[in-house]
Amino acid sequence: MLKKNDQKSPLGEVFGFPIKNDGSKAQRYRKQKLCPFNNKVPNCTKDKANNPLGVCSVWHNGVSVITCPTRFREDWLIIEKAAEFAFGSQATWTSISEIKLVDKNGQSAGNIDFVLVQYNEKGQLINFASLEVQGVYISGNLRNPFEEYIKNPSKDFEWPTGYNYPKPDYLSSSRKRLIPQMLYKGGIFQSWKRKQTVAIQKSFFETLPSLPITTKEKADIAWFLYDLEFNEEQNQNNLVLTKTVYTEFEPALLRVTTPEPGDVTNFINILQSRLDEHLDKNSPDAPSLTDIISN
Repeated sequence: MLKKNDQKSPLGEVFGFPIKNDGSKAQRYRKQKLCPFNNKVPNCTKDKANNPLGVCSVWHNGVSVITCPTRFREDWLIIEKAAEFAFGSQATWTSISEIKLVDKNGQSAGNIDFVLVQYNEKGQLINFASLEVQGVYISGNLRNPFEEYIKNPSKDFEWPTGYNYPKPDYLSSSRKRLIPQMLYKGGIFQSWKRKQTVAIQKSFFETLPSLPITTKEKADIAWFLYDLEFNEEQNQNNLVLTKTVYTEFEPALLRVTTPEPGDVTNFINILQSRLDEHLDKNSPDAPSLTDIISN
């Protein structure tokens, strides 16, 4: 893994390979805009199919942060680990991607990234579970450095820091994507008493509130935490499972959806300031709410 001081641009992997890899295979993938991570088609389709944003991961604080959920499909490790949790190590299983989920009223609850299905020797389905895969949203502009790099790919590519420099947006990734999915789609699977699994990067999970953990046997949800480890010999990153966290559904979701309140005094001071402006910028003679609380 590169040291933080060695980062010259936000680009981690482009079309599957670190930008410092200028081997013939890496060059071919960049030229043909290919995806090595089991995309639904041979080419990268991120953002735009005809002009894909082929960035798999970005550098941030010395870590290669996965931005594309397809990046997690390397060697199908995420499917194997999820199925082992849901069905045990001896089960016969497969996976089906992008299955539409509807509620009691027929309204769409969104698509499940992967539904793991266990079946018997006659091909009859006997159990199922869900797998949600979550990359990290990016704030700032990632396409500009990508397009500049792809004009003349070089391991020495640099991109100046400053306004609009791309970086991970963990808060939006959890509030706008992961948590709503777990609440709505996860709530349906929980009512069916089916196991749920989540594949995310370790650095993303660490931005979530500390979850109450349980044992594997009691768990409703298994959180599989992955990272990218650089292999010097291969000159590329490998997806590795670093940790698995087991939680029950309701305690975990209650924890991540319950905000940690700030100091009420700060909020009162803001209200008092706005009230002063509303009253023609003249502070009232009566004691303020802050004074009453402090006394």
